[in-house]
Amino acid sequence: MHARFNPVRDCFHDLFASGRETGAGLTVWYDGAPVVDVTGGTGWGPDTLVNVYSVGKPVAALCLLMLVDRGRVDLDRRVSEYWPEFRTPATVRQILSHTAGLPAFPVPRPATAVADWALLCADLAAAEPEWAPGSVAGEHAWTYGHLVGELVRRVDGRPVGRFLADEIAGPWHLDLGFGLNPADQRRCADLSYGDPGWPMRVLGEPGSLGARAVGNPAGGLDLGVLNSPLWRGAEVPAVNLHATASSLARLYAGLLAGGALDGVRLFSPELVTEATRVQYDGADLVLDRRACWTLGMQWEPDGSWGMGGIGGSSAWADPGRGYTFAYVTSRLADHDRVDELVEALHSCL
Repeated sequence: MHARFNPVRDCFHDLFASGRETGAGLTVWYDGAPVVDVTGGTGWGPDTLVNVYSVGKPVAALCLLMLVDRGRVDLDRRVSEYWPEFRTPATVRQILSHTAGLPAFPVPRPATAVADWALLCADLAAAEPEWAPGSVAGEHAWTYGHLVGELVRRVDGRPVGRFLADEIAGPWHLDLGFGLNPADQRRCADLSYGDPGWPMRVLGEPGSLGARAVGNPAGGLDLGVLNSPLWRGAEVPAVNLHATASSLARLYAGLLAGGALDGVRLFSPELVTEATRVQYDGADLVLDRRACWTLGMQWEPDGSWGMGGIGGSSAWADPGRGYTFAYVTSRLADHDRVDELVEALHSCL
């Protein structure tokens, strides 16, 4: 821990002292090296895994982007060229940038469906898009990982969880994954609600596009499902990456360095540039606000790129200030904790 960054560590500890946090990890890399790496909470340690919701979307996207980088997938070809049953006339680029028109699974499914990859992919393949692909964005909240992951599987043959483990997490020594084995499931922190009204706040107006996008399959906001072997063992790459803060900050450090980490190059600098460039800037029909989407991440006006997840976890790179940041939490609440940590971090810079 660098003394320069003591205010960040102090802010982290204050969250626990005030009762606003019960289990979390925070890692910051600055100028190519880790400068903050702390965990807190009963039973939490450096190897505690936690569900980080949409923070996993860029991780899933990187699996597909690796195939783009290798020349096996073309961003501007139709998805149906790789996945023949897929009816929506969207391109790979539109899938990656949340403009494909499939923000919600079309058939209501119970929580047990999260373990049935083939069923959910078949639902998406047969679906009618909610808008003309490329015309507008809407965060593909629950569907993103199946769209991206099935493209990986169709082209490469491996499920996206296996691909991630073999091609990215292994070479870059990242402690994160989709579809955990029993040993890794035992390292998971149980999620809890910051307040009992959290699930209803996240779901929003019944019947709205947002509610349909995050409410199906059922159970994705239900602690009984989220803390179960069913959820932890399934691959729902849009929302069920389990990770440590240190692994996420490390991943973004590799991207910030142009695709190489500790001498291991996984991505070309050109691919990283294209992946972090704004592809869409405008209204997002699911988030109900303006959004700037790259190929898998949100781009912010200060030039940073990454992704936050409902519940409060977040990870990104800030090229202008030269840092990467990851915060993971088991206490599902708002993003004010991250806002305060970032304010402390920027005061140190």
